[in-house]
Amino acid sequence: MVKDEFLHHVGVNYLFAPWISWLLLLQSSPFISPKSVYYLVLWWIFVVPILVLDVKIYGQWFTKGKRFVSVVANPTSQISVIGNLVAAKAAAQMGWGETAVCMFSLGMAHYLVLFVTLYQRLAGSSNLPAMLRPVFFLFIAAPSMASLAWDAIVGTFDNVAKILFFLSLFLFLSLVSRPALFRKSMKKFSVTWWAYSFPLTVLALASAEYAQEVKSGNAQAMMLVLSALSVLVSLALMVFTAINTNMFVPDSLRVSSSESSSPPSDSSNTLSPASSL
Repeated sequence: MVKDEFLHHVGVNYLFAPWISWLLLLQSSPFISPKSVYYLVLWWIFVVPILVLDVKIYGQWFTKGKRFVSVVANPTSQISVIGNLVAAKAAAQMGWGETAVCMFSLGMAHYLVLFVTLYQRLAGSSNLPAMLRPVFFLFIAAPSMASLAWDAIVGTFDNVAKILFFLSLFLFLSLVSRPALFRKSMKKFSVTWWAYSFPLTVLALASAEYAQEVKSGNAQAMMLVLSALSVLVSLALMVFTAINTNMFVPDSLRVSSSESSSPPSDSSNTLSPASSL
């Protein structure tokens, strides 16, 4: 199953997700100081798999092979970029300026390639199933995370961070103005709905940094609106997930539990483990 996931042009990008989540939890932990040895050790544990995946995936793009970026690129490919940017922000918090710039440059170089490729709507982005269209919101997450990472590197929300934030804001407006794009994916609850939460959260965080920098009423209002939207979307997703927990149980376990609760029947009508799988 892991091999099939790794060979899939969409699934391989989600191998970055656990390491990104743990890096975000590490940065938000109130118990571990960025200057502590525990933070350093955990940073390496979480970043090394990201670098290994970078070498494998990015290396296939410009060396000989069948996985050309124009063929395999899709909106989920931006998760790999986000992984590098999250690692850069965590390194900046430790005071590792050079390492942070290295991870930031690695992520942004490949983000530019992906952004141009996806804008051209080549084969990879066109083959994305309708159910996965919420991942289009990852277009917002990458530049938003880049603005936060650059803010952590230079210590101020300067013009570079503002450019990245304005780009993410434009992409957000472009997506929300096209609800028909997500109509099919919203007919029934799916795990892919959670693709809305992280991009909106990092966009709200970037707007908070922007509001603190410019100190204007409009910026403060925008920060409040985006923050409220992020919280409401996250709460709604929690409720929908709690209501639909049965969809996370494999079909084989459902068959087993239903068989154990039903009265004994003829053995010829009983499903074998192989058939239930």
